[in-house]
This record gives sequence, structure tokens and C-alpha cells, in this order.
Amino acid sequence: MGSNDQFQQEVATVFTLEDGLPEIAFSDIQLDKSGNILAVSKEGVYKYNGKKWRLLSKSSDLSKKKTPFDDKNVLAKVEFNHNIYTGKQTGLFIKNGKNNNEQEIFPADKKYSWKLTGVNTLLVDSKKRLWFGSNEGVGFLQNGQWKLFTGKEGLPFKNFTCIAEAKNGEVWFGTKKGAIRADGKNFYYRFSRRWLADDYVNDILVEENGTTWFATNKGISRIVFKTITLEEKANFYTKQVETRHNRMGFIAQNTLKVRYDADSWEPAISDNDGMYTAEYGAAQAFRYAVTGSEEAKRLAKRSFDACKSLVDITHEKGFPARVIIPIDWHEPVNEQYDHQYNMRKQKEDPFWKDIVPRFVKSKDGKYLWKCDTSSDELAGHYFFYGVYYDLVADTKEEKALVSEVVGDITDHLIRNGYALVDHDGKKTRWGDFSPEFFNSVWGWDQKGLNSMMMLSFLSVAHHVTGDEKYLETAKFLRDKYNYHISAMLSKMYFPPEDVVPWDNNLSLMSMYGLLNYEKDPELILMYRESLENAWLHLSLQKSAFWNMLYAAQAIKFNKLVDTGIYSSGKYFKNAGSYAEFTAKQFYKKDFKIDDILETLKRLPLDLIGYRMDNRHRLDIIFDPTPGIIINEGWRPRNPERLDNTFEISSEHLQKMGWHFDNKALPIDERCHVRLDRDGFTLDATEGSGYSEHEGTIYLLPYYMARYYGLIN
Repeated sequence: MGSNDQFQQEVATVFTLEDGLPEIAFSDIQLDKSGNILAVSKEGVYKYNGKKWRLLSKSSDLSKKKTPFDDKNVLAKVEFNHNIYTGKQTGLFIKNGKNNNEQEIFPADKKYSWKLTGVNTLLVDSKKRLWFGSNEGVGFLQNGQWKLFTGKEGLPFKNFTCIAEAKNGEVWFGTKKGAIRADGKNFYYRFSRRWLADDYVNDILVEENGTTWFATNKGISRIVFKTITLEEKANFYTKQVETRHNRMGFIAQNTLKVRYDADSWEPAISDNDGMYTAEYGAAQAFRYAVTGSEEAKRLAKRSFDACKSLVDITHEKGFPARVIIPIDWHEPVNEQYDHQYNMRKQKEDPFWKDIVPRFVKSKDGKYLWKCDTSSDELAGHYFFYGVYYDLVADTKEEKALVSEVVGDITDHLIRNGYALVDHDGKKTRWGDFSPEFFNSVWGWDQKGLNSMMMLSFLSVAHHVTGDEKYLETAKFLRDKYNYHISAMLSKMYFPPEDVVPWDNNLSLMSMYGLLNYEKDPELILMYRESLENAWLHLSLQKSAFWNMLYAAQAIKFNKLVDTGIYSSGKYFKNAGSYAEFTAKQFYKKDFKIDDILETLKRLPLDLIGYRMDNRHRLDIIFDPTPGIIINEGWRPRNPERLDNTFEISSEHLQKMGWHFDNKALPIDERCHVRLDRDGFTLDATEGSGYSEHEGTIYLLPYYMARYYGLIN
């Protein structure tokens, strides 16, 4: 797909009192003779003029619900192929047009044979298909053949309330928990405040242009299908970041003073402003490399300056702060993060650091900077500095600034025993890369990841400074402490309490610098195997960013293999044909480009952190990993869900799982608005509607995909 190819972007609007519409139950949504939208409730009828709603009448006589079928047992009725089809609580029935004999129908295909109950919805679409929705599932009849769907075929929910025909033969089903668009093969589930005023859908109206309206128990919402390109979407997100997420050059989520209202934003701080600013800067660096945009170069440079300022402001040369805020910041941060706070945190994490103040006053007295910096910050800094040095820093002066800051951070780590040392003279909680830490009871689980990260930092440092001491230090750590061997398992995958999604970020971002700049073919082969280990764990999560980090290094490795270097017999001489065999094994060209494109296209323009709980769905598989739920062992792979129940008690603690196709749910059906989140999390929120997140989640993988040729 090309960056200027068009696709349909769904954009949702939930109407509120500011739009003239109260938060009440609406039974119907209709078009009047003039093409105006009418919303019907018990309190009256509201009319939409394209901008605002106004009360048209206090009567609800327009309600379609007031005209039931003559037979009270009939739930739905349509004419199809000159026959009358009737849906009832007891089944689906057909009445031949030539007589009044009614016969029950038992739909069957190659997998199922059903005696239907609760046939609430019937519809004939433009492709001459008869659709039904029942307690058993969904199906359609076409050319005398039935096709039936349950959760195993991707149907997310039942409990149908209404049905409407969409464009191109697609069908919308309303349910008691969301709306479902079906095209005969796939289902697109729209639920939660991201898409609807309320999940209980009473009526659906589809206009000629595809715009779809939903009458729910708490108001009216609308989905518009907007024609857009990937590049236009990137421009949208860049504007979003620059308008609402730039604080002194630092990029982070914001806070919404009014829930769900992006225009009510105010600046906020994160725990990792350096990481998030670095990721945005890297996105703009790749953009500059692809497009030559002067705006992209300016934004990348601003991000570099911001990241460098985090290093320049602190107590010791080379120690990066997490955050910088003005001295008059509106939140009392040091009162919030005091000794009592640290004591509470130690109940959750016995190694939590009791450091006060957590926000330190700068030497000039104008700012506060946050300490206890972690490996997250370092991963972001080093990833960005390498990319910025290669793609943006055009002059000797620009490159010298990169060399300076990278050298300062790396020298700080080396002189402090491969650790970040805070203003109290002690190591930070998550900034220890020393062999002593790895061989301790509190650091053994970080051995693989932090060994690999330290080698990556040294690799980037040598690349941008040219100083051989960093190569010598890396060799010392390999020869004496086997850091390269530890790095072959670059993160923990078990037990569940040691598996956190941001470690995927740290692993793959650091692997990028390690593989990008390593020259030794034997080490490259080892690190490529480590990359594959990490990738196998992540490859089904549909993360466009993680997919691109993998693809970037796999593409480079393939080019090296193509030179024949691993067939020369020069490497791993004591291991037989290991080099040639392993090189062939990891010569991969499947970078999940379809998943990358799906995620980029389906990521909503609205990046507010809505609560989205998918545990009720029929089309998911719960994660059976032992220990995924406290005090529980193995769980059944497909726990039996009772018909038409949202949740059963034995599942209420389970929050991890995946779609029926064994991949993560599509990104527009889960709360996933940050780069470092787990795609398999079924129940999540990011601020519960009180926070909007920056568009880097799109910009970085998109411009990487363009740079590496996966998107034209």
C-alpha cells in the first residue's frame, strides 16, 4: 500500500448537552422527508440541523416501537424471494406466498445445524442475502445456502436488539452491549464510549453515504466514514501532538478537565517524558529522511534539545532526569511523592526507593526535575540519539552535540559501575546494569534485558563518538561477564508477574541500536537469534511499532546473509555448520505487513483513553498461562460462556487473551493508545476518559515503514 492510497477512516461523535441533546434513552433514529435526522425519546422528538439538536416536539408518536406486529409473538418479519420470513422467540419460520402454511426453518451449514430461538432481527441486504440474529448466533441465506457464525467465526456478541443495512451489502446489528458491522466474512465491533453514547443500542439508521446513527439508552452517537490517506492521517497526528501535547518541547499525554472533551486539555507530565519525547523525535527524524520536510527536521531538533536538557539539568554530568517542569507547576509534586508515598509503594515493591525530594530544584531555581530515572528513559534516549545522528544531524556541530550527550550518559554509567546514580549517591530503582545486580536476588530477572541494553548503549556510544573505549568496555563485559550470552534471552517471558509490556519496548528499541551498529558477524548472528526470541513472543500482538523494529533489523540481517558471509566457514569454526544453518533459519521476510497496515488504518483519530472491557466477548480466547491469575493454575483454553451473559464469575479476574484468530483484537476494539502497551490486555483504560494521548503511536511506525520501504 502507498502512503497516498485512500481508505475509509471511521470517526465517531457522541452528542452531549453542549450539542443540545440530553443524556436520555432514545428508542428511534429516523430521517424525515427533508433528510433531517430525528431522534425519538419518551420526552419527545429532537431534530438535528447539522450542528445542533433542538426539541421538535414533546410527543413520541414517531416511535416505530409503537407499531408492533399484529401477532404479539412475532419479533421480526421480512419478505424474501416471494416468501414471508418471521422471527419469533420459538424460531425462524417461512410462509409461502401461495398459501398460509407456516413452516419452521432449521438453518445448517458445514459446521452447524440450529434450531433457532430469540430471532429478534431479520433483514434482506442489497446482495440478496437474508440475515438473521438469534440466541444461537448470526447467519445469512444466499442462493439456497446458509452461512452461520458464532464466536468461533468472529461474532463478538449476541443479545440483538435491531438491524440495519449499511453500504455495499454490509449489515449493522444493534445489541445490548454495542453495535456490530458485518460484511459476510468479518465483524467490526463498536462499543464503549469511544464509539457509542451507551452500549445498549435501540435503533440504527444508515444514510446513503454510509454515515451511521445509533439511538442508545443514554443518547445519540454517529459514525462517519471519512476518505483519507496514510499521509493525511500522519499530518493529522502531527497537528494533534503540536497543538495539545507539546510542553516546553516535551511530548506526553495531557489531562482533560472535562471528561471525553479533547478541547478541555491542559498539560500533564508522565513518568517517562524523555522516552515519549524521544519516540516523537525519532518519528520526525524518519519523516525527515523520507520526505525532506523542514518541519520534520525542526521538530526532530526540538525533541533532541528537550532530551538533552534532561541530561544537562541534573546533579551530575550524564544523569538524565525523567521530567522537567517549571518551579510554579500547578501540582504539589513533592508533597504527592513524599516519604509516606514511598512507604506505600514499598508495600507493592519492596525494592522501591525512598528518595526525597523526588522532584529536585534546578541550580538556577527555575525548574524542578524528577529523579529515580529508569532504564525506560535510557532506552528512549539512546534509540533517538542514534536515529537523529544518522538521519537529521547534517553538520559537524549538530553531530558534536549528539556525541557530547551520548558520551556524558555513557561515561556516567561506566564510572558508576554500569548504573545510574541519583542525587542521594545511590543507584536508582530501575537503572542498574551491573553484573553484581544480575547475580542478586533482586536483579536476576533483569539479567537478559539489562545485559543487552548495556551492550546497546555502548554500541550507540561508539557509533556517535568514535571513541574506542566504548568498544573496549563492551568487550570487557562480554569476556568477563558474558553479557552477550545473557543478551540472547533479551527479556523475561515467564512467570507472568515478571512480564510487563514496556519491557518489549526496551528490548526491541535497544536491539535496534545493538544490531544496527555491531560489526562482528558472530555477534550479529547471536543478537539476531535474540531478536527472533523476542519477536516470537510479540508477533501476534499487531503492534505496528514492534513489527517495524523487528522488520528494520531483519531486513538489514538479510542483506548481510545475501553477501554469503555465513557460508564462508570463517565464523563459529568449532560449531560445524552452525553459522550457515542459523543464518538460513533467521533469514525471514514475513514482517507482518498486513498487521502493520491494519493497525495504522484502524487506529482511531480520537486517542482519548477510554475504558474498554472485552472480557464479555464470544470471539476471544483467554490466556491459559499458569499464574496469569493469582492463586490459579492452568485454565481451560476455551472456557464455556453461558448464552447471552456478559461475564461468568470464574472469569472475572482474567484480563489477558486474544481474538479467535490467535492474534490481538483489532486496535480500534481495545484501549490501546500508547506504544508500550500489551495488545493482549482485554480490560484496560488510559485515564478513564480524562486523558488524551499523543499520536506518536501512529507516527513512529508509519514513518519507519516508509523509511524501510514497507509502505511506498
